[in-house]
Amino acid sequence: MKTFNLEEYIRDVKDFPKEGVLFKDITPLLNHPQASEQCLQELLDLIGDLKIDKVVGIESRGFFYGTLLAKELNAGFVPVRKPGKLPYNTNSETYDLEYGTDTLEIHKDAIKKGDKVLLHDDVLATGGTAKAVVNLIESLGGEIVQCNFLMIIGFLKGSEKLKDYNVASVLSY
Repeated sequence: MKTFNLEEYIRDVKDFPKEGVLFKDITPLLNHPQASEQCLQELLDLIGDLKIDKVVGIESRGFFYGTLLAKELNAGFVPVRKPGKLPYNTNSETYDLEYGTDTLEIHKDAIKKGDKVLLHDDVLATGGTAKAVVNLIESLGGEIVQCNFLMIIGFLKGSEKLKDYNVASVLSY
């Protein structure tokens, strides 16, 4: 089976969403079925034999592989979304990003006390988003087993905000 260099399927977009930000676009990867399948397998390899009850995906790019990981792990999938997008009772967390602030929400009944949780998103940059989601998961009694990313942007030092957790990624920049 052919092996793909996944970095070739990550497009750099300058000045998005605002000037000075170099956005890592995963849509070329999603558009290539074989490279996308390899990426899924590499994400699963990062998890190994860890027991996972729930996969939490962060809106919106964390949904793409998050749902696939949940299926492969025979785990539930929990979407974390922007305010007003979830139809039931929610907990919310406001946080800083590299280009402003935002708020995320999770359904209050999505995670039970003691659930083993895999947090998944496409990119770990400054760590603000991921740390906010960690706070949401823990507020519901979930136990973070791994914070799993397609890529980490190392110079932004997001891993420092997650230093108490198992952080893993397929690619590092």
